[in-house]
Amino acid sequence: MRIAVTGSIATDHLMTFPGHFTESLVADRLDKVSLSFLVEDLDIRRGGVAANICFGMGVLGLHPTLVGAVGQDFHDYRSWLERHGVDTSGVHVSDLRHTARFLCTTDAVHNQIASFYPGAMSEARDIELSPIADRLGGLDLVLVGANDPEAMVRHTDECRGRGFAFAADPSQQLARMEGPEIRRLVDGATYLFTNEYEAGLVEQKTGWSGDEILDRVQTRVTTHGSKGAVIERKGETPIQVACAQEDAKVDPTGVGDAFRSGFLAGVAWGLPLERCAEVGSLLATHVIETVGTQEYELGQARFLERLGDAYGPGAVSDVAPHLSCPRP
Repeated sequence: MRIAVTGSIATDHLMTFPGHFTESLVADRLDKVSLSFLVEDLDIRRGGVAANICFGMGVLGLHPTLVGAVGQDFHDYRSWLERHGVDTSGVHVSDLRHTARFLCTTDAVHNQIASFYPGAMSEARDIELSPIADRLGGLDLVLVGANDPEAMVRHTDECRGRGFAFAADPSQQLARMEGPEIRRLVDGATYLFTNEYEAGLVEQKTGWSGDEILDRVQTRVTTHGSKGAVIERKGETPIQVACAQEDAKVDPTGVGDAFRSGFLAGVAWGLPLERCAEVGSLLATHVIETVGTQEYELGQARFLERLGDAYGPGAVSDVAPHLSCPRP
């Protein structure tokens, strides 16, 4: 299955604050916040939603095509992704701007404060999908992830115009986009991915009810943190999938991206939607157990063992024939 993943490609600067952010907030002074947190750790990691999703698909044995814009400083990152099965030939390299930067501080209870510098990402609006499709012999699915807003709208419009199936995954950009843009991103999607908060924001900003959204998308996938995920299709009973048990909660950054990686891998393998979400949940569990969004390692035997522990032997028998990662 030929899957292109569009969205941000960035370097993550991840910091840890040993206290609680909320202890420094004064309820009646929130209109004038001026805070500085002394952090204990700094980790510089590879990130960006599109790159994270592609990496996860790659370690599961797929070969997704990454589509986005980067700076001249992308050389080492490109090599890393290609070593993990990602096709980077759809990446545009800017002559003027640096690769985007994500700066995030996480407190002791996993609250986060983050900033994002777009840099070269603003040039993603110049990327056309058609030449990529021609080179690959077609596109079976395009995920339109958080990116330069004009790029997101352009990619979605091109998918509709050229008949490419697409998954809408606006995530962080919902906060800055208005109703008309969000409606253009969502309408006609094969899949709509959001977390629980973002799902409410989509409904609020578009003015569409949950039922009206299901009139416009084929499958709506909503993650609910530790409560798992819900998959909805019009006229069908919602599917609820619990989270796989994690060994430790280390860093939540990139958990949603990993869920999408596993879900799309299941789609590529032709698995039922419930299995897609189970693979996504287990991959997300690997991310929360590590610092960084692309630092986890998969062993085929252990992955299947954990899949069986979480979802039973049926999940193992369905996934095992498709999984292609190191044996240990």
